[in-house]
Amino acid sequence: MYFILLSVLVPILAGVYLLVRREFAERKSLLIVTACFLLLTGVSVVAALFAAYGDSFTLFYLTKTLPIVFAIDEMSVLFSYITLIILMCAGFFSFEYMRHETKEKRCYGFYLIVFGVLNALCFAGNLITFYLFFEMLTLTSMPLVLHNGSREAIMAGLKYLFFSMCGAYMALFGVFFVSRSCETLTFTAGGVLSGAAAHTGILLIAAFAMIVGFGVKAGMFPLHAWLPTAHPVAPAPASAVLSAVIVKAGVLAIIRTVYYIFGPDFLRGTWVQTAWLVLTLLTIFMGSMLAYREPVLKKRLAYSTVSQLSYILFGLAIMGGEAVTGSLLHVLAHGLIKATLFLCAGAIIYTTGKTRVDEMRGIGKEMPLTMWCYTIVSLGLIGIPPTGGFVSKWYLAVGSLSGAIPVFRWLGPAVLLVSALLTAGYLLPLTIRGFLPGADYDYEHLTKREPSPFMTIPIAVMTILSVLIGLFPTQLVNWLTYFVSRIM
Repeated sequence: MYFILLSVLVPILAGVYLLVRREFAERKSLLIVTACFLLLTGVSVVAALFAAYGDSFTLFYLTKTLPIVFAIDEMSVLFSYITLIILMCAGFFSFEYMRHETKEKRCYGFYLIVFGVLNALCFAGNLITFYLFFEMLTLTSMPLVLHNGSREAIMAGLKYLFFSMCGAYMALFGVFFVSRSCETLTFTAGGVLSGAAAHTGILLIAAFAMIVGFGVKAGMFPLHAWLPTAHPVAPAPASAVLSAVIVKAGVLAIIRTVYYIFGPDFLRGTWVQTAWLVLTLLTIFMGSMLAYREPVLKKRLAYSTVSQLSYILFGLAIMGGEAVTGSLLHVLAHGLIKATLFLCAGAIIYTTGKTRVDEMRGIGKEMPLTMWCYTIVSLGLIGIPPTGGFVSKWYLAVGSLSGAIPVFRWLGPAVLLVSALLTAGYLLPLTIRGFLPGADYDYEHLTKREPSPFMTIPIAVMTILSVLIGLFPTQLVNWLTYFVSRIM
């Protein structure tokens, strides 16, 4: 119990401390303090996962029937580890990157607070606790979008807030009706709806409202427009966290709603499942097309996130064992890959100042290590072996083909294949132009300018992890398969 509280309170209190104290006399002191808080948070998360796995406790009651509950189950473990790895890597990356940004102390303060809120989401034991911290995540992560204070950043932050609040209120509508049909809102594998709760129209509407509302955070059509606006204006480490972790809060919310509150049996075969599948496939194709046409690198990666997150949602909407396993694998693979891509983009911007793809001719000659990592994880996002992205997309395609939904059995894999081709079309041209700039490239004035180890080591670590998932997936797949069988 105490380790769970520490994993939430340590980073939140540390973030508040950085926000309220005066500026540090030296930048080095700020970095040392922030690094210590990051490491302490990491230790508390790992300790909680080992010491409190399977436990739950009630912190206090909002009302007589609304407890704030924390618990650790398999889903907590999965999302906690991906959160921990990415926020630690992006945090240490930021120590070098933020040299050319202002208001570093404020950025680190909100970064640590977001870390604590994400831990609370992972460890939330019931729907009320989850919803409370889901709202808090929007409010605490918005300053990361607003960081540079430009008009573009302010408008992006307001757009992020508006879309997120709209989604949260849609979800709240569903929570009201679910609470009237359930004896408890505690997350339970298979759902908690009572046997008397038949496929009533209002409950199906409530389920759809919660899927769409929570799907806003995951960038699902039609409320996806905030994501390609907000992510590019944030500092690169914040963009990596937004695109690789914070959007996963929407995925986690949908998993908790569908598989732990309503239960897949309640929704399987209904119009809710059909509409959800249609929205995911539309988002996959639309996001890939917009990314293919986008010239600004960070915005291209943001559109890519719109598409790739709906790969995960598509597998969840199939509600079959292999498809859900593929979705959970893609949570890990996409998190590592997309964080690496955004950090690579940040390294390029920090080192060269270039932001557009057409400006980066020969960048592979200047920054070979960064661009090799970019290329390897790009292959993973496309779905080429031996990367983790290949394994997750294999299970998604096989799960769709083996499903019982007539049209979507073949339409899903077809859309995934087209999206994979588009993904290659918007990621690999940077690699080709970067390493093969042409005979007229000015090789005489070529300068190697890799960033410092603070930036290259986190990129390399996540690149290696994304490949290891693909090379040695057996134990992970076996664990996820057993886990999925329990929630189905």
